[in-house]
Amino acid sequence: MTYQPEKKLTRAQKKEAEHEENRQHWLAEERKIYDLWERAYNPGGEVQNQRLAKQGKKPPRQLIRQLVDPGTEFFELSRGAGFGIGYEGVNDVPSAGLVTGIGKIHGNWVMILANDSRVTAGAYYPISCKKHLRAQEVADKCGLNFVYIADSAGAYLPLQDRIFPGRNQFGHFFYNMTRMSARGLKQYTLSTGGNTAGGAYIVYLACESIMIEGMSYSFLGGPPMVKSAIGETVSMEDLGGARVHTHISGGADHFVKSQDEGIDKLRELLAFDPKQTLHVDRRVPAAPKVPADHLYRVLPKETSKGINVREVLAAIADDSYFSEYKRNYNPGRGDNIVCGKIFLKGIPVGVIASNNNGVIFVDSARKAIEWVIRCCTMKIPILYIQNSPGYMVGSAEEYAGIGKYGSGMVRACACAEVPRIQWVIGPDHGAANFGMCGRTFDPLFIFATMRARTSVMSGDTAGFILTSLERVNRKRRGEEMDEEAAAMFRRMMVEKYDREAHPFYMESRLFNDGTLPLKDCRDALALAFEISLLQPVKESNFGNFKF
Repeated sequence: MTYQPEKKLTRAQKKEAEHEENRQHWLAEERKIYDLWERAYNPGGEVQNQRLAKQGKKPPRQLIRQLVDPGTEFFELSRGAGFGIGYEGVNDVPSAGLVTGIGKIHGNWVMILANDSRVTAGAYYPISCKKHLRAQEVADKCGLNFVYIADSAGAYLPLQDRIFPGRNQFGHFFYNMTRMSARGLKQYTLSTGGNTAGGAYIVYLACESIMIEGMSYSFLGGPPMVKSAIGETVSMEDLGGARVHTHISGGADHFVKSQDEGIDKLRELLAFDPKQTLHVDRRVPAAPKVPADHLYRVLPKETSKGINVREVLAAIADDSYFSEYKRNYNPGRGDNIVCGKIFLKGIPVGVIASNNNGVIFVDSARKAIEWVIRCCTMKIPILYIQNSPGYMVGSAEEYAGIGKYGSGMVRACACAEVPRIQWVIGPDHGAANFGMCGRTFDPLFIFATMRARTSVMSGDTAGFILTSLERVNRKRRGEEMDEEAAAMFRRMMVEKYDREAHPFYMESRLFNDGTLPLKDCRDALALAFEISLLQPVKESNFGNFKF
């Protein structure tokens, strides 16, 4: 048999094979997103859906689809909240028992929150409070009217100490409602079930509230409490039903006979609001010039592998056009952060993006600081594309001022008054999380991809450091740590860090606003920037900068 030498692939063929391998990997990973969404949409399965139907109720997302303008999408936030949260005796709280998001009603963006009574009768867990307050925060910042579709059993009593007394807990909902109302942001409530004790204020504090005959109830204390406190026997309907509060007490404003009629009434109330204005010079949108699956191909499946972020920008920018700032500044150091401008569905957006392996050097930090200030001067929003494991360390970098310029990035990010959105497409570790506008720096939105990994350091680094510390601690106790024990301990630490850095873990605790399929990222980012620009852009003041 004649020997046939193996044909070597050309560079182009190797690149194509790598791109196809990336694509298949991310498509497989993203099936996990759709599985998570399916669990969010159907908590309790068919049993709970049938229970709702017997009560004459529809699932919350179905009601929301009826509420928003026909042919428009509901921009849902944090579908993965509450999964794997691990409360005592309760591992999952699907979607935190709430549906929150932004939809158009009569052409205006509105924040919508709906309790999902299929999750513990709509009771509030600590994560439910956090999600409710997050929705109010976004509405307040963006100047959005707020619609509540209320059906809640109130606080989840076994965890009451983590729900009731604190500043950022249950009662803060009502503080926010009143403050937003005072600002001119209308609060509307459609009660579709029970609203007891503090939850009753969702009905009473609304600018206008709607109750449904035989379905809605609102009272400070339900029939059992009334019986216990004063000996009075009274039915739910006679104590706090729709007719009581619309005909007698005046606690609610509109009486309807079904959920469908209630949704129609909500749309009627919102029809009188003035049209929103976008505070930016928006151009005619243009599609990217690259194929629709471009992001799937160019993002390496290995989260530690460097990227060419200009290829990422080509997938989201109108016409794939990127006007880059200081492109030639100190290659290999200065271009580890790429800065410039794109149009995103016609909206001008400043970009600060991790590049190559993402390590931030003094040169790249200085460039980023300059660009933040310039974007604020131009009053254009900023998209932070995060793929950084952290700032460069070592004596040479310290002498060059990495601490000074790293903190300068932090100051610029914190003081920028233009809308800021973070998009995590890779490692998101250490102080780079701060300088690149992580959650503690109050971006308007954070969106993750399945490639995102957010933690104080990588699992490998943490495993090495913590194993070294464990050796020292055991030695102090007079114990030895053999190589097998060290390897096992290190593996445990790596697994812990990798689990906690995963985008689903981040979303479950509301450290991001959603894990998105790559194909949806351009649309989601553009919509988020549109919503962010419904308010005038403020002037920025950067304080005592060290240049």
